[in-house]
Amino acid sequence: MKTLNLDLQEKSYPIYTGQDLLSEGELLTKHISGKQVMIVTNTTVAPLYLEKVQNLLSSFELAQVVLPDGEKYKTLETLNCIFSALLENRFDRSCTLIALGGGVVGDMTGFAAASYQRGVNFIQIPTTLLSQVDSSVGGKTGVNHVLGKNMIGAFHQPKCVLIDIDTLDTLGNQQYSAGMAEVIKYGLLGHSNFFNFLKENIKDLMDRNKLLMAEIIYQSCQHKANIVAQDELEVGRRALLNFGHTFGHAIENTLGYGTFLHGEAISVGMLMAVKLSQLEGYLSSNQVAQVQDLLEKANLPISIIGKISASDFMKAMLVDKKVINGNIRLILLKELGHAFVCDHYKNQLLNQVINEFCQ
Repeated sequence: MKTLNLDLQEKSYPIYTGQDLLSEGELLTKHISGKQVMIVTNTTVAPLYLEKVQNLLSSFELAQVVLPDGEKYKTLETLNCIFSALLENRFDRSCTLIALGGGVVGDMTGFAAASYQRGVNFIQIPTTLLSQVDSSVGGKTGVNHVLGKNMIGAFHQPKCVLIDIDTLDTLGNQQYSAGMAEVIKYGLLGHSNFFNFLKENIKDLMDRNKLLMAEIIYQSCQHKANIVAQDELEVGRRALLNFGHTFGHAIENTLGYGTFLHGEAISVGMLMAVKLSQLEGYLSSNQVAQVQDLLEKANLPISIIGKISASDFMKAMLVDKKVINGNIRLILLKELGHAFVCDHYKNQLLNQVINEFCQ
């Protein structure tokens, strides 16, 4: 097992990564201060891991909520199921919520914890590659709205993140590839050495070599933890983690949540950002080709041609958290591994990219 510490002063917490961690009860119990624990999971994960986690917490007053599985259920209506269970079981302000599942479960559980009685503790146990390398770390919580993704939420840090790599044994190939999109993101936005590592090892990573998987999960969490520690509330550097996401969120919102998995939409979104970076004069065609090749080898989509009109895509981009005073702030690349916030791109080049990928 390896342990990272996300340094946020009084809100600091450990990120545990390793194999068979769901057999280590003390890793969880030492981060639970009260007697009441609510486990939030979904219909896919519950049959696989709920009983195992319950067995670790037999000394606590336990309850659970099993939500429907899928991005389309990441709504205020579904969130209310968690609040109802907490109230029905008379959970008080000393309770702890445990998110057992992927990014949807983690985001909603965190938002429920941020809101219930104005804030209670929670713990992340991510079970998908995407949630292990990205959404479980950093304290972003929330739900979707029909008009925009993650537009309703709060920053609320967990007490710890427990990443048991063995949970990926039950993850389907499409979900695994979706998680690889976020891994590739870290190589593009801040670590060219990591990008080269991914290029050299992509076949073994897609074959799920456990040692390599452990390495990319740890490296991804370390990179995100370093950025979050500098900018918890995304007023500066943390915005770089949104590389490809303004494009990707527009895809999810326009097609309907769940039509493309989040990581699949981010794959296309990153390639769009890379292409715009090329048109702005920062990247070469060879560098664009390297990114596209890696995404394709990770079995990720690289186009949405025929799925969304350019006009609908642009409307969706304007409903995004990165829009400030009507201007879409984008994350572009000066080099592979060097991202920056760009407010002054050429609108005609942005339109060219959108047209190229949509039609």
